[in-house]
Amino acid sequence: MEANSSLQSQVTTPLPREGGGGGASFCIVVAGGKGLRMGSDLPKQFLPIGGRPVLMHTLEAFEHAIPSIRLVLVLPKDHQAFWQDLCAKHHFTLPHTIADGGTTRFHSVKSGLQRLCPSGKDAEDALVAVHDGVRPFASAEVIRHTFDAAREHGAAIPVVPVVETVRQLLPTATVPAPFGAGKSITVDRSLYRLVQTPQTFQLPLLLRAYEQPYTEAFTDDASVVEALGHPITLVEGNRENIKITTPFDLRIAEALLAK
Repeated sequence: MEANSSLQSQVTTPLPREGGGGGASFCIVVAGGKGLRMGSDLPKQFLPIGGRPVLMHTLEAFEHAIPSIRLVLVLPKDHQAFWQDLCAKHHFTLPHTIADGGTTRFHSVKSGLQRLCPSGKDAEDALVAVHDGVRPFASAEVIRHTFDAAREHGAAIPVVPVVETVRQLLPTATVPAPFGAGKSITVDRSLYRLVQTPQTFQLPLLLRAYEQPYTEAFTDDASVVEALGHPITLVEGNRENIKITTPFDLRIAEALLAK
């Protein structure tokens, strides 16, 4: 058994708070997938689990966690009519605003931010989460914890420990298919965490971060905020909060719904 992680003390566990606390609460749900790894023509956010599209489960998770939350859904323009048809078919009436997807995730989030319109004190106190549309199993507890931690610290993301052995490829390593035979070393997995969403921020901070020019180093919203020099607070995520990107993930999602 491994020793306790040196990062453990850095993972914040805020006290639960109903309704997201003071100030407006927003969530930008980014759903720009094309379903290529699914081997499907249907974008992965529209694939059914439990008889309804993944995306509907995702949006409902936030409404259940924070009933007053205001939802912005970012979709490519050519997916929006299909989404409206799905909403009508499934009698899905949860209020949400649609924003146009961009060429990258960075530009999609920026588009979603432009649809938020708080002003004055409301804007100063507002919190905004950014979430992957194909993560329908973020728990209510984790969602609320990210909001509470962001309210206190400015920026909060959920993480889970790495449970498998990790090897780092050395710069000179070559990795021929299928398994690789280059040089590599085992690293201390207790020094690493797997990052999930929702990633939650004080709204003025995230708006300022997204004024920066785009670079390929921006792999998620935390990396955009971190580029400003602002620290990121970690909160404990939930293992069920998987990102559905492959047929195997879809089978796991069905099993989770059946629990």
